[in-house]
Amino acid sequence: MIDAHHHFWHYQPQQFPWINGTMTVLQRDFLAADMHAELVGTGITGVVSVQARQITEETDFLLAQADQNPLIRGVVGWAPLIAADVQEKLENYAHHPKLKGYRHVLHDELDDQYMLRADFNAGLSRLAPLGLCYDILIFARHLPFAIELVDRHPDQIFILDHVGKPDIQNKRIEPWKRNMASLAERPNVVCKLSGMVTQADWAAWTPADLEPYVDAVLDSFGPNRMMFGSDWPVCIVAGGYRRWIDTAKSLTEKLSADEGNWVWHRTATTTYRL
Repeated sequence: MIDAHHHFWHYQPQQFPWINGTMTVLQRDFLAADMHAELVGTGITGVVSVQARQITEETDFLLAQADQNPLIRGVVGWAPLIAADVQEKLENYAHHPKLKGYRHVLHDELDDQYMLRADFNAGLSRLAPLGLCYDILIFARHLPFAIELVDRHPDQIFILDHVGKPDIQNKRIEPWKRNMASLAERPNVVCKLSGMVTQADWAAWTPADLEPYVDAVLDSFGPNRMMFGSDWPVCIVAGGYRRWIDTAKSLTEKLSADEGNWVWHRTATTTYRL
């Protein structure tokens, strides 16, 4: 079993402004030893570390963690894709076998169409020749722009994080569901079954609240284009690692053994080349 989405950090308030006063439980260090403690008894045998800071040093930090921990199968780093010297920066890491892709926190940009900028797309176009994936981190309102982004790069493998962050708390499923079905028509996109509990009511969510959204993405993408992710440690603000993994198992138990194997192992392994 692969957990295709987690984070590490040495907590410094100025570097993690998104960890606000509602997330005080996250205002401390989360490192490999903490992750190992969470994984005991879960069946998870490999993980993918994903960037949480918009600085080049984030990639160095995550790769250093991966070098020291065989459990970490891959890293999704950060690079300044809009920079004029982005090719040089990408080549600095291209030799590292555990670097699997890059991500930018698109949903925090003031411009909802930031991902359609010419310089951003020029940088993004350099990933596919290096065999690198790109993780898309957006809210549901950004999905039409994400579809346009994907259409510009038919040879790039994209991974949509956190099922596109629908408004689960308010039980809004449209137009998210229609837009997800449209995005899924692009065969170069896969989707992470992750980050859902933090889009729900943190204190009161139930598996039934999540089920319509899980069913929708499974119907649109199919199990062979879905991968499990915990979004640890962020998930602990809404119930913790064990509760989310147990919930994800219950919401996918209707799948056949082969279909479940895609969600829990094969999609991540093949997409990220783990």
